[in-house]
Amino acid sequence: MEKRIRHEGVVESVGPHAVKVRIMQTSACAACQAASFCHASESKEKMIEVFTSSASSFEKGDSVVVWATAAVASRALLWAFAIPFVLMVTVLIVLMETVGHEGIAAVASLLSLLPYYGVLYLLRHRMRRQLTFGIEKH
Repeated sequence: MEKRIRHEGVVESVGPHAVKVRIMQTSACAACQAASFCHASESKEKMIEVFTSSASSFEKGDSVVVWATAAVASRALLWAFAIPFVLMVTVLIVLMETVGHEGIAAVASLLSLLPYYGVLYLLRHRMRRQLTFGIEKH
């Protein structure tokens, strides 16, 4: 069985092919008993849209578990963080060697992320099919 990343949540709304779920994302230390003393814990409320053919079997207020496989999570991390980091560092190094001006290289490396994230935005519907979540009643 594949390793799954799971979050408990509450159904906020149901559409014909999608369920919107509110989850509480917590850091690893948020559940620690000493978290209130070290101020390192954090939690955020997130909305996730899960596309499923069984959306009609869920109702607003249902307690559910949203999950993704580890492979899907790794792919999302690659596209969201690893590739942009490599792109930014590559542009920075190339411009430092060719132009030699740190300020220009730094600004250009940051601006290089605009077309990257623009392409990701344009491909969001294709990515939605590849980065799928599952949902089950809790």
